Amino acid sequence: MTATHSVSRTLAPQDILRLRSENPKSRERDFAQANGITEADYVAAHVGTTAIRLNVDIAAILNGAETLGEVMALTRNESVVHEKIGPYEKVSVGPHASIVLGKQIDLRIFPKAWAYGFAVEKTDNEGNIRRSLQFFNRAGDAVHKIHLRDNSDLAAYDALVAQLRSEEQSQTVETRPAKQTEPTDIATVDVDGFRERWTNLTDVHQFVMLLRDFAVSRKQAVELAGEEFAWELEAGTVESMMNTASETGQPIMVFVGNNGCIQIHTGPVKEIKMMGPWLNVMDPTFHMHLRTDHIHSVWAVRKPTKDGHVTSLEAYDAQGEMIAQFFGERHEGEAERTDWRELVEALPRLARSVAA
Repeated sequence: MTATHSVSRTLAPQDILRLRSENPKSRERDFAQANGITEADYVAAHVGTTAIRLNVDIAAILNGAETLGEVMALTRNESVVHEKIGPYEKVSVGPHASIVLGKQIDLRIFPKAWAYGFAVEKTDNEGNIRRSLQFFNRAGDAVHKIHLRDNSDLAAYDALVAQLRSEEQSQTVETRPAKQTEPTDIATVDVDGFRERWTNLTDVHQFVMLLRDFAVSRKQAVELAGEEFAWELEAGTVESMMNTASETGQPIMVFVGNNGCIQIHTGPVKEIKMMGPWLNVMDPTFHMHLRTDHIHSVWAVRKPTKDGHVTSLEAYDAQGEMIAQFFGERHEGEAERTDWRELVEALPRLARSVAA
């Protein structure tokens, strides 16, 4: 999933607070970017007033989140914000990955990327206090946020913050830019061997090992796969697909992530609205805000499994990073939905052939 690329400069906490007082209405993330700092720098500057530093203990965070009742879970990257409303349920914590498998909130969490945590309180325009738990990677980019709602359990939240509260309440964080790996020269890849491995996949989860073994990115993989398994689509196909799914009512899966968390919506999408470049989903328990002008290419991708091939729609930015990934609703051991496969296969292909 898409990696964010922060550029941080040295700005003392008091300077951040002063600049903020001069520009109080800007969104936090926009303010941080405009002033050359990271969002984690911005939040840390408020420690002692509206923020509390937390220990990043994934097990305590996720198990504690289960006690909060209904909340809003937010995961984003540079191009899309994914919000799900509901309780944290069915938490499973592991050393390399943790999972939340609730009906509404469905997460894959990669703990090594989580570096900083804060409990944040802010007062909205109506004078209401809005509380959230916010977590950032070493680069200072947000990996996941948990926002309380009117019917969340405030006592459970206070108890969780007290449990997680760090002895270190500094107003600064030591951020460093995300490591940028040099891309593999695609001309050096054994294309025949790569396509043979792709053909012999029996589970979508084997795809990560395929990428690792051939040292290629997801974008390079779809370019190498050949048109039997991947083909590029015309611009605007994400919006077209979402509108069709809305009209037909067919359930889909929407994956959005960063290096620390992948968040998944499963179910229908109903209320689709375009506002400028933003494609917005405004359903009761699912909100998405996607910058369509960040989409550089869209691919339809087939991966073989023991239950038949699985089709995804994948949007990439100009750097080749994945923005979002879409599937038809599917459960382990089930064949892919026919209506989803037909929807994707009917989307217009790019006129020129770009497959290797």
